[in-house]
Amino acid sequence: MVTNLANGGRLSMRTGTLKQILLITDGCSNQGEDPIAMSALAKEQGVTVNVIGVMEQDVIDDQGLKEIEGIALAGGGVSQVVYSQQLSQTVQMVTRKAMTQTLQGVVNKELQQILGGAKTMEDLPPEKRGEIMEVVDELGEAVELEVLILVDTSASMKHKLPTVKEALLDLSLSLNARSGSNRFSVFVFPGKKTEVEKLLDWTPRLESLSSIFSKLTTGGITPTGPAIQEAISYFQKKRSLRSLLSRDDEQFFEESV
Repeated sequence: MVTNLANGGRLSMRTGTLKQILLITDGCSNQGEDPIAMSALAKEQGVTVNVIGVMEQDVIDDQGLKEIEGIALAGGGVSQVVYSQQLSQTVQMVTRKAMTQTLQGVVNKELQQILGGAKTMEDLPPEKRGEIMEVVDELGEAVELEVLILVDTSASMKHKLPTVKEALLDLSLSLNARSGSNRFSVFVFPGKKTEVEKLLDWTPRLESLSSIFSKLTTGGITPTGPAIQEAISYFQKKRSLRSLLSRDDEQFFEESV
């Protein structure tokens, strides 16, 4: 997609796959690596980290709130604290807002290359800024998206899991209305035998969560840092596998995951 700028420059948008971690939790991490440090590492690897805090009995403590905001800030993402009944709309809003935020960052980098200096969208005339935002919106509908979902299954989340499941099913339906391809993967923490457990491998649809979520057990610990670390490794593993494949094999791989 190409947009002409006032000085004759041309903004040509080419983006790869947008990668997001979507963390859904209701409390503070209490085991393992620092989640804020792990979130910063994810950002360095090109993965945005978004966090949704689900309120416990209409409140969330200050320490939990600071951690939620800190993880999202370090990961270049979006954070939101909500009541569980508002979770479905929030999951969709946070995911799409993070997509737009990431794409705006890509646009600003291209603008700086074309215009020089510290030029960003905010420095452009209103009509040109509007044109570029239209490009961002179009890209948001067409870009490939990978969302690795991390669900806190510590003891306090037990009664919220049905709501989380419905929110993720709604997210799948909402994003599959885009023209761009989507892939989702779901991990829970703590797992049955390990700190983090893969629940669902990469898939374009999350319908199979309906049968899986009813079998989940909840535990007391909240290893948020290790969960983010595992998510980063999973993205890297997928990228490494791709690099080993030929183009034809890669196409087969894409259709299989």
